Formats: sequence, C-alpha cells, structure tokens
Amino acid sequence: MAETPDPTTPTTPDPGRGAGLGRTLAVGVFALVVGLYLGISASGLGLGLGAGNPEPPAHDSVDVGFAQDMSVHHSQAVEMSAMALTNATDPAVRTLAYDVITTQQSQWGTMQGWLAVWDRPLQPPGKPMTWMRATDNSAEAMPGMAEHTAMPSGPPGPLMPGMATTSELATLRGTTGPAFDTLYLQLLLRHHQGGLPMARDAAANASEQVVTTLARQIVDTQQAESTTMQQLLTARGAAPLPMN
Repeated sequence: MAETPDPTTPTTPDPGRGAGLGRTLAVGVFALVVGLYLGISASGLGLGLGAGNPEPPAHDSVDVGFAQDMSVHHSQAVEMSAMALTNATDPAVRTLAYDVITTQQSQWGTMQGWLAVWDRPLQPPGKPMTWMRATDNSAEAMPGMAEHTAMPSGPPGPLMPGMATTSELATLRGTTGPAFDTLYLQLLLRHHQGGLPMARDAAANASEQVVTTLARQIVDTQQAESTTMQQLLTARGAAPLPMN
C-alpha cells in the first residue's frame, strides 16, 4: 500500500527544471499580484485615502496625474524587465530585473487602485506630466518629450522622459547574449532617471499622504537601483544613454 505524502513535509524541486519552472512561477506570481490588487474592493482600498477630506483629488491634481503617469512609466519598466528575466545572461542583471518586476508591478496595482477608488481615468487622457509644478523638472522644461508611438501597454502620444521608443523595445527583444544585458541596463537606467523627477515632485506636492509615501519609496528605490546599474555598466565598459 502506497504511503500518503505528508503535506507538511517540504519537497525538493527537480534541479533539471529549475530555470523554466522559476520563470513559470514568476509569471504566475506577477499575474496573481495584478489580480489581487485589481480585485480589492473600493471600500477596503480607500482606507488611508482622503483622510479628513471626503472628496477625491481633482482630475488635474498632482495625486491623480502622478498615479496615471507613473503607472504608464512603471508598465514599461516591467515590460523590459520581463524580457531580462528570460534573456539576461548575468545573474546580477536577472536579480535586478526580478526586483524591478515585483516592486513596480505592486506599485502599479496600488496606483491603479487609487484611480479606481477616486473614479478617475486609469491612464492619462492628454499630454503627460502637465500636473507637475512649474520647476526645471516640469514637462515643459524637458525637451526630450518627443512624439513617439508608445508601447502596447501605454497610451499613444508623447513619451515621458527616459521611456524607450517602440524601436528601442524592438531592438531589445532582438538582442541576445551579453549585449542584451548591456542594452537592458542602459535603457532601464535612463528610464529610472526620467521617472525620478515625477516621483520627487509628487513626494513634495501631493495632497494624499499615501501618495506622498509611495512617491518617496519610489525615489529611494530607483536611486539605489540606478547606482547598481551604473556600477554594472562601468564593469562592462559601457556608458549610460543620454536622456531622450
């Protein structure tokens, strides 16, 4: 008579299936994260939002604009990092890609949840970054906001500073080996550098405390990841890309 496996006893994965199984589990976890965030009820997600202020932030507020634009910005970082999780040859680059995916996918879900609770569009309806205060980091002060067709997961129109063009994403998909690692690091570093002004602006000017807190977390995380990417590029003898 066969023994019934003890459900409390951990099993050891088959080493031969490690890489493929890991990628499959990662994809499943990311999908689960999205489902959990989008499935949260409005009443539950609303805790901490608008404390003392029953009215949601205005359509043109820092809070709404940041949540919309940073959601688009995060989506592309996740898209590029998903490629790196499969195609990168350097374990350090794959680890970075995994960290970006798990962190930014979670933050994306949080911001999309805010917009749903506030009954605001999930994507920016017009030109991005118009919500930013009139500083040197504002959309008008960043000449790199060229007209491109955005990635499939984002709206068409002008790309925010640091974002990869459709052509650059296609090149990344077609690159293999160590050259992929270098190009991914260059594109993601520029992407982080382009998104930091938005996060700093929201951290300083948002009216919702939860928005301020998340923006500060994004600044801290992306500054640390940018330092790591600069070090990895230096080790490869590669230079960062200029801001677009």
